[in-house]
Amino acid sequence: MKYRHSHHAGNFADVHKHVTLLALIGALQKKDKGFFYLDTHAGRGSYDLSSPRAEAVGGIGRLAQAAVHEAAELRAYQGALATLRTELKQRHLYAGSPLLGLAALRPQDRAVLIDLEGGEAHSLEAAVSALAQARAAPLAPVRVERGDGFQRLKAWLPPPERRGLTFIDPPYEEPEEFARVSAALAEGLRRFPTGVQVAWYPIKDERTSSAWQAGCARTLGVPTLASELWLFRRDSRVALNGSGLLIVNPPHLILERMQVWLPELLSRLRSSADAGSSARMLSESPR
Repeated sequence: MKYRHSHHAGNFADVHKHVTLLALIGALQKKDKGFFYLDTHAGRGSYDLSSPRAEAVGGIGRLAQAAVHEAAELRAYQGALATLRTELKQRHLYAGSPLLGLAALRPQDRAVLIDLEGGEAHSLEAAVSALAQARAAPLAPVRVERGDGFQRLKAWLPPPERRGLTFIDPPYEEPEEFARVSAALAEGLRRFPTGVQVAWYPIKDERTSSAWQAGCARTLGVPTLASELWLFRRDSRVALNGSGLLIVNPPHLILERMQVWLPELLSRLRSSADAGSSARMLSESPR
C-alpha cells in the first residue's frame, strides 16, 4: 500500500494527524521554555486543493462544512489553516505537518524538517521562505534537509533543548516500513528518553495494525497512547480504511482531551456505519 502526501492531501487521515499535531504542540507550549520539533518525512508542506481529489472533499472539505466546532482543538486546527491561507494568499492551500507545525512554533522553539525526495525538500524550502516573508513576526529557527528521516533522526536527537516532539510519517511504500518505524521509535527513545514521539500508521488490515501496536507497546515500555479514526471496515483491503497515531510519552491530559475532540471529529467525517474512533493508553508503565 502506498501513501503519498501529495496524492492524499487534505483527506481524513491528514485531518486526524494534523489536529493531533497542533494539540501536542499546544500542550508543549504550556511551558515557556522552548522545545525542538523534528519532522522526519515532511513532504513539501503546501498543497493546492483548487481542484480537490475526492479524498480531500471527504476530509477537510467535510470538516469545513460545520459552522462551529465545540472542541477547541478542532477550532484551533481550522483557525491555523485559515491563517496560513490568508498569510500566503492562497485560498485553496492545504498545509502539511511541516508548515502547520512551524507556523505554530514560538521564537524560542526550533524546527528541523526532513524529506528524502529532492523536489519535495526544494518545495518545502520555498514554502518556508514564503511564510517567513509573509509573517510580520519572525519564525522559529528552522532548517530544511534532504535526507532519510529515519537515519537523520540519529543526528538530531537528543536536542540541546531537552524538550521535543518528533513526528514520523513515512509513506509506507515498502512492506518493511512498519519495522523501520518501530526501530526509529526505539532509537529515538534510547537517545531522548523524555521526548514526545508520534508515528502515523495506516489502518488497512486489522491484524497487521493491532499486532504492530502491541509489539511497540511491549518493546518501548513507556507510556504509549494509540489514537485511531476509521471511516470504513477495518479489515477490508480495498483502500485506506483508517488513520492511526502512536504517541510515545504523551503530554499531560492529551488523552483526556482527545477523548473529547476525536468523537466530534468522527461525527463530522463519518461516511458509513462502519466508521469509528478510539483513544486509549496501550502502556502506562515507565521503563
